[in-house]
Amino acid sequence: MFTLLRILTAVFCIVSFIITVVILLQEGKQAGLTGAISGAAESYWGKNKGRSMEGKLEKITKVCVVLFFVLSIILNMSFIGY
Repeated sequence: MFTLLRILTAVFCIVSFIITVVILLQEGKQAGLTGAISGAAESYWGKNKGRSMEGKLEKITKVCVVLFFVLSIILNMSFIGY
């Protein structure tokens, strides 16, 4: 049981590091209201955002954040017994 907790803790630390790096790699959303008014979201890049590098970074962020929360709940519940 203790080995499993060590492995989960190591995976938790790795996921935390990946979240930090992926968030820092993402571009800022500076278009704001001006981009929405001018129709920037309707461009080719706006429609195919899921296939771009930015879209992939967002998907990786979402998956890692869900994994982060699940691991944090599992680790918290496992340490209650100790």
